[in-house]
Amino acid sequence: MTTGTDTLGATIRAWRERLSPAAAGFPTGHRRRAAGLRREELADLAGVSVEYLVRLEQGRSTSPSAQVTAALARALQLTSAERDHLYRLANLLPPADDQIADHIPPGVQRVVARLSEAAVAVFAADWQLIWWNRNWAALVGDPSLVPPAMRNFARDTFPVPATDPGPRLSVWPVTHQHTGGPAAAIVSDLRRATGRFPRDQRLTRLIRELTEGNEQFAALWAAGTVGAHREDRKVIEHPAVGPVTVDCDVLTDGDAELKIVILTAVPGSEDETKVRLAAIAAV
Repeated sequence: MTTGTDTLGATIRAWRERLSPAAAGFPTGHRRRAAGLRREELADLAGVSVEYLVRLEQGRSTSPSAQVTAALARALQLTSAERDHLYRLANLLPPADDQIADHIPPGVQRVVARLSEAAVAVFAADWQLIWWNRNWAALVGDPSLVPPAMRNFARDTFPVPATDPGPRLSVWPVTHQHTGGPAAAIVSDLRRATGRFPRDQRLTRLIRELTEGNEQFAALWAAGTVGAHREDRKVIEHPAVGPVTVDCDVLTDGDAELKIVILTAVPGSEDETKVRLAAIAAV
């Protein structure tokens, strides 16, 4: 049983007030009345409306969905124990160890926040997009325009026309300089994920839908290759600055198999200038 200070709303507010704007990527100024995040800042990070966050904090809404709860845990930079506590306060079962988690540990959040000059995104073990920075949205296209269920790089690489009508995660056209692009690497990486998360329903459903609906995926899956997607070089046809060549490096974090994807251009090159111009054009 929760007490007045351990309700869902009170706990969210306490965690919001302890998180500094700098840690969350917001500028700090002298006019701030409190050291923590404002409600509108947390709402923006979690992808919910300010009005809904107010209802949660005031106890007028007590049953957020698992998706919203996961988004709040990421935005508040909770530890795994704190995330599980948040789930229980929301009357939800915390993710089990053998399920794919959409949680980004605080240390990883601090690392990606410091990569502000690069285009960075974080994907779960099944290539579900769970976080991106402003440079990513400026360079590749804004993922917030894509329904959350469709924010998956595997779905983007192997579309199923009947169920994935768009828009796509890669809003602008992208070509890959490596033969075959990331397709084979994505499939082998998903097969590796099935060994780590054999009972995850979201991963199982994704593989079933892609196997049944995309012939290229089905053929690559039948090959049985196991591996990891690590690097690529691609050309993004950006509508404002023209073609941009970037290196794509994929870092994997810990047992959760988070994938940190970083897009960078060669220092001092014309492409690096275009990356900066794309960020300016998006403001």
